[in-house]
Amino acid sequence: MKLVRLRAPAGLENLELCEEEPPTPGPGELLVRIRASSLNAHDDMVVRGTIPGSDGRIPLSDGAGEVIAVGDGVDGLEITDSVVSTFWPYWLGGEMTPATKRVIPGENVDGYAREYVCMPAHFFTKAPAGYTHAEAATLTC
Repeated sequence: MKLVRLRAPAGLENLELCEEEPPTPGPGELLVRIRASSLNAHDDMVVRGTIPGSDGRIPLSDGAGEVIAVGDGVDGLEITDSVVSTFWPYWLGGEMTPATKRVIPGENVDGYAREYVCMPAHFFTKAPAGYTHAEAATLTC
């Protein structure tokens, strides 16, 4: 699969197109074929180094695609479902807390600048009915 990694030091010139094996979902995870990503100010700040990140981070906080494999224990999402990423995947309800804001894809965990992504199921939600992948990818941030 193709993916983009941001090499240190951050900067547009340090975005590197790579080829790696697609991941396999484990328990509680989904394998999603990313069909669209959107760019936002947050992604720009990560890539330019205004928001620091790790060497080799896969950027982009917003992605949409279809589920192609489901790990054991995943309920509510199935193969062929259209899904969209969540910006704060640990904010599952209630008040926002530091714990719910601890992970942002593309910043402190790998994001969606790749063909396939394997993440815990709660990193995604069903895309709205009738939305294209490109339209759904703009909803996250």
